[in-house]
Amino acid sequence: MKQAPDFWWQSETGPLARTLTPLGKVYGAITARRMAKPGWRARVPVICIGNFVAGGAGKTPTAIALAHLLQQMGERVVFLSRGHGGARRSNPLIVDPSKHSARDVGDEPLLLARVAPVVVTPDRVAGAHLAEAQGASVIVMDDGMQNPSLTKTLTFAVVDGASGVGNGLCIPAGPLRAPLDAQMRYADALIMIGELRGARPLAQAAQTQDKPVLRGRLMPNAGVAERLDGARVIAFAGIGRPEKFFDTVSACGATVLATRAFADHHAFSAIDRVRLERQAEQQKALLVTTEKDAVRLPKDFPALALPVELEFLDKGAVKALLNKVKGR
Repeated sequence: MKQAPDFWWQSETGPLARTLTPLGKVYGAITARRMAKPGWRARVPVICIGNFVAGGAGKTPTAIALAHLLQQMGERVVFLSRGHGGARRSNPLIVDPSKHSARDVGDEPLLLARVAPVVVTPDRVAGAHLAEAQGASVIVMDDGMQNPSLTKTLTFAVVDGASGVGNGLCIPAGPLRAPLDAQMRYADALIMIGELRGARPLAQAAQTQDKPVLRGRLMPNAGVAERLDGARVIAFAGIGRPEKFFDTVSACGATVLATRAFADHHAFSAIDRVRLERQAEQQKALLVTTEKDAVRLPKDFPALALPVELEFLDKGAVKALLNKVKGR
């Protein structure tokens, strides 16, 4: 998707949101009806990492963190991804980072493939069959909460603690993919990332429904953060919520001279790259971007990638939920 409009995240409903609300009700109703359809059940547990809204909430770092925990518990994890931003294909594909680029399979699968095998396909059922054939003892879906084709054993809804669900309206009037009540029934637990500001009412609503609310924080790589401390930088990102990345760069101690926000999954053109390099040269600054953006750039492009990892505040509570899945 393109960069989310600012009015989605405003607590008060403005005139544009009100105008688009009828369309949002139709969109949300269609998605809610689709979510209610029955799905195919795989032979192994399927853990879905989804979210209620369009845009960046931290699903991929969450999927990676959960995969690490599952591997520590002795599980053979295989990721299942739609491969957004990659080439269209009819048959599922095992990602091979030595051969595939972001144009082939999308950016997120290349990050996931550093941790465990990844199957890329828009057909979740066909992807699950291939994952089982690869010896998966558990399938971790990066996104797909609103796709009913594959029955989920456990669904985590990832929520940005600062923004929550924005104005609480459905696309295009707001960021929700379907009405919150319709989606909440499919979430077994919520993972709140960062400080609870806009998401506090959502956390309270989940707790009244006896849904676990797990807390986490995105931690920048210590080595890269040290390099950024005191550096003059130009930060750029093509992700769902680029301002979150810019705040992280500033928090590392960098002097951010300028920022450039691109659409989510943006394919950087030669002109984009020349303009960024020229600006950095003129301002005697270091270019810094996300890991997700870095895999969409040539390997020799002079930009520093800032990795982030999700750290659970109560790892024991997360493991307890994962253990229930193992014993289903």
